[in-house]
Amino acid sequence: MAFRHGVYKSEVPMSIIPPSQINAGLPVIVGTAPVYMCEEMKVNEPVLVYRYEEAVKALGYSSDWKKYTLCEFMYSQFALFAKSPAVMINVFDPESHKENVNLTSYSISDGEINLGQDVMLSKGLTFETGKNYVQGEDYECGYDDSGNAVVSIITGGKMSALTGVKIGHVRAKPESVSADEIIGGIEVSTGKHKGLECINDVFPKFRLIPGLIGSPKYSCDSGVAGVMRAKAENINGIFTGQAVIDIPCDSANADVYTEVPEWKNKHNYMAEREIVCWPKVKLADKIFHLSTQLIGLMNQVDSEHDDVPYKSPSNELLQMDSCVNDAGEEIMLGLEQANYLNSQGIVTCLNFMSGWAAWGNRTGCYPGNTDPKDAFIPVRRMFDYVGNLFITTFWQRVDAPVTVRLIRQIVNSFNLVLNGMQAREMILGGRVEFKESENVLTDLMNGILKFHVYMTPPVPAEVIEGILEFDPEYMNTLFEGL
Repeated sequence: MAFRHGVYKSEVPMSIIPPSQINAGLPVIVGTAPVYMCEEMKVNEPVLVYRYEEAVKALGYSSDWKKYTLCEFMYSQFALFAKSPAVMINVFDPESHKENVNLTSYSISDGEINLGQDVMLSKGLTFETGKNYVQGEDYECGYDDSGNAVVSIITGGKMSALTGVKIGHVRAKPESVSADEIIGGIEVSTGKHKGLECINDVFPKFRLIPGLIGSPKYSCDSGVAGVMRAKAENINGIFTGQAVIDIPCDSANADVYTEVPEWKNKHNYMAEREIVCWPKVKLADKIFHLSTQLIGLMNQVDSEHDDVPYKSPSNELLQMDSCVNDAGEEIMLGLEQANYLNSQGIVTCLNFMSGWAAWGNRTGCYPGNTDPKDAFIPVRRMFDYVGNLFITTFWQRVDAPVTVRLIRQIVNSFNLVLNGMQAREMILGGRVEFKESENVLTDLMNGILKFHVYMTPPVPAEVIEGILEFDPEYMNTLFEGL
């Protein structure tokens, strides 16, 4: 050691580890988008967006939500609920989900030809033999706000005098995307993730933990819903979240409320990490899957409570003016019918006091599982939130020497976190203990430490009852004023 003479300083690490920041309800949505409209066609790749304009630029937009399910979500999430960020994963591949359309006659109106939707302009247009029309000289083409391909005639070009023309093109076939492609997997030759398997790419790529997993339309398929549930239970091998899924609302499945519980049981929508929704909702002329709007609503409620998911989305307003089935026909639900669905672990919607609101606090496991930790949506989400927070906060201490200082540091740091939540009434109470009974000698010798986190999130006030009684003692007031 060098000889020293004077006053010096040194630093030691803080004994309390500050908690990391996580987004409790980050939506990760898997579906289809018209990416052929974009310069870069993103297929089976997580796309992080913060604004509506970003989503449209990255994935394209079409008003045909039955074919392009991610467009339904981006409109709901950014235009109606104005919540961000969100991660979207498109599985529609313009290179495989397509077909050639032969020459078709189109009329020219005001110098434009509307080819309709699903036209992949990047693949080029074809004309009758001998009609050598050139893009940039005779015509230009692009997409309008609804996703229609529009050909604009250039004045002075070879098409300027025409009243009609025959055009062939390549048509996108998003309707050919199968449930298996939504489920996805791992490509053997490249190791690339596809479909729902891409959820495991979200945290490594963006350092954001998936909180709510959705797939409008496709989650009505029990195979897709089962994989969504499995991903929610095991994200990157350590994190957990919730799958928000729909029960189909058509005559072939369940378009009457009494049919919904049977469908739910038969198709095994019965897990604690499933939020099961029925029916669809409508706003003006737009029809949404309830799961789509419920995700936006949960993000809204979370943001109003410091991004901590201890408040239920039930009895909070949706962006809707009616309940409908798949065909757009109105479904009438009163309080008794909505409560019946709730009693079977199904979230629905109700127009009773203050307007159209989400109605239901229970996850899919109810009524088979009544454990508050699993059966209540906000309680289940709080356990996921606190568990994910514990992981991200103390990951920096993995492989540190096992000492009393390390144990005290973890216990004291997370107790401060829980105390802060309790002070803000996000939990009723909580504590961390390093228990000798749970840390056996063989585990300690292998570098395994177990910390027991006790906590009690508040359950939703699902029933508030006033008890009224006639009290004859108040008859005496008749004499007090005489």
